[in-house]
Amino acid sequence: MRVGFVGTGVIAAAMVEALSGRGHDLLVSSRNAATAADLAQRFDDVRVLDNPDVVSRADVVFLCLMADVARDVLAALPWRGDQSVISVMADLPLVQLTALCAPASDIALTIPLSSITAGRSVLPCHPDSDALRALFGESDTIIPVATEAGLNAHFVASALSAPILAMMQTGAGWLADQTGDSKAAEAYVAGVFAGFMRQMSVQGADFETLLEGLATEGGLNATLLAQIAETGAPDALVQGMVGLQARLGI
Repeated sequence: MRVGFVGTGVIAAAMVEALSGRGHDLLVSSRNAATAADLAQRFDDVRVLDNPDVVSRADVVFLCLMADVARDVLAALPWRGDQSVISVMADLPLVQLTALCAPASDIALTIPLSSITAGRSVLPCHPDSDALRALFGESDTIIPVATEAGLNAHFVASALSAPILAMMQTGAGWLADQTGDSKAAEAYVAGVFAGFMRQMSVQGADFETLLEGLATEGGLNATLLAQIAETGAPDALVQGMVGLQARLGI
């Protein structure tokens, strides 16, 4: 399959890395010249083209631009009615994409994160996309979402990634200060949470079950959780998500 990427930022690069070696012809936008050149140097199946050539040659086109830039450039590109378009942009509604990418009509929205390079990531999608399944269905989990509002709620939930990783980084930094070994500290903290995620995927546990297992009164976990709750951090997290909800018009 000829797979094009309009926009070559972190997420586009991660998807290119994930797809490389699977037999596709990967056409990368020259918009971010340094990233595009790096991808072409590292992967034999990557070619760097300008945006019109990416769109004219690709069977599937991933849109990886900022929404304001997309509104300026997409309408001038040579879209075809026989190609699929998959947007990873949070702030550009499907109705606008349909107008900008006409006559292409097989258009979907999804939310890849940089972890897609390792496989076994989760890709919410609206509407369901055969093209996305063909490219990532064997390596990752596709979650069809019935409405665009529901997909946008997944965009908001995906924003939990940075706050949670930052807390893990803070905790690992504290541990490294005690042990003098930053690599081992990060490996330990990551391993603790990887274990919980395996418990969810293998045993079907949910967050409530995991928290119950850590809720021993007076225990270390319960004590730290209570102290964090007293700072108002959980409420601040919810408030931040509500703010993103308003931004996406949910």
